[in-house]
Amino acid sequence: MHLHQGSERPAGGKRLLLLVSLAHLVSHVYILALPPLFPFLRDSLQVGFVELGLALTVFNVVSAVAQAPIGFLVDRIGAQRVLAAGLGLGGLALLSIGLVGTYAWLLVGAAMAGLANGAFHPADYALLSAGIPKAQLGRAFSLHTFAGYLGTAIAPAVLIGLALLAGPGLALGVVGLAGILLVGVILPMRVPAAEDQSRTSAQGRFAGGPNTTGGSVFTLAIGSLTVFFALLSLSNGAIQNFSVAALVNGYGVSLTQANAALTAFLMLSAFGVLMGGFLADRTRRHGDVAAAAFALTALLTLFVAVADLGAVALMFALGAAGFLSGAIAPSRDMMVQAAAPPGGAGRAFGIVSTGFNVGGAIGPLLFGWILDHGAPRWIFGAAVGFMTLTVLMALCDRWFARKGDGSGAPRA
Repeated sequence: MHLHQGSERPAGGKRLLLLVSLAHLVSHVYILALPPLFPFLRDSLQVGFVELGLALTVFNVVSAVAQAPIGFLVDRIGAQRVLAAGLGLGGLALLSIGLVGTYAWLLVGAAMAGLANGAFHPADYALLSAGIPKAQLGRAFSLHTFAGYLGTAIAPAVLIGLALLAGPGLALGVVGLAGILLVGVILPMRVPAAEDQSRTSAQGRFAGGPNTTGGSVFTLAIGSLTVFFALLSLSNGAIQNFSVAALVNGYGVSLTQANAALTAFLMLSAFGVLMGGFLADRTRRHGDVAAAAFALTALLTLFVAVADLGAVALMFALGAAGFLSGAIAPSRDMMVQAAAPPGGAGRAFGIVSTGFNVGGAIGPLLFGWILDHGAPRWIFGAAVGFMTLTVLMALCDRWFARKGDGSGAPRA
């Protein structure tokens, strides 16, 4: 691995952040590559939506199983190699689905894409933790997360536009090839060692080479953060995936108004992430920041749950809730970075990110059951409950900061 020295560090850090964020954007396009094409794939593959949904299940199950082991691999062989492999495998998966054009291969390709998806969070955060100065890390995490939100936003338009022009196979092929080409930029990337981190033997080895630094990640702090991530996934998933159905069926809100409210939530979440980066760099009490922001989010969501708001008030309430929920993302990531042992960022982020998969697996079943039993207001009520638990888990960060990581070592 090559390291920038002296005055090259700032430029190297910016380039690192740009490339890692670009990889994160592509990873979110990978995640959403298939769902927008379901109407096309149903006709071309001659299958139903249940069969197509099975491909997403395969993707998520493989990703959940792979993420923690890949986190250990990041710390063993280097995040740069793992990130390049994830980009390449994900791109190859989509390209092959487009070329082969059979349902059986759709499932195989979905499994390949799920394995690739497990690489991005551990590798991305390990690279940023190693190459970005600690005083700027919150903003770096926020821009990285924002890039993922942007990838989510553009994926449907890109895939559907390409499919309308030349068919779903070409749409998947173009996206897959773009990711494969990005590998050629990631592999020769020069990863700087942040000046304030270069004193530890682990720094730099996150990116390009094996890391032999010890330190267990099986601590109370990492365990609590995994639960924290699962609760975040449950509460955000309730609003992102089920709020439109709940508003239409239980509040007398039109489909257009419900979608406008959800759009406000999602759009302002992205801008909240950027604001959260500045907050994260101005305090070390990241648990308190996350708890305060999410407590306000819970109050706004409770207001939506119990009140009959007009269309404009509903949009403002959910928009403000989205902004606040986005603002905690950089503090959330800083909590994990602080809990990780030296040289263990890949392992730590790999483990805690499985919480997203757990929440993503449980949430749809729970919220679907709520709607099937005619209680749409409880979509927001359940979200409030999970948000309250999230606040309590965030406040535990102060306790862990005092007690250390469970091994007696003080937290950074």
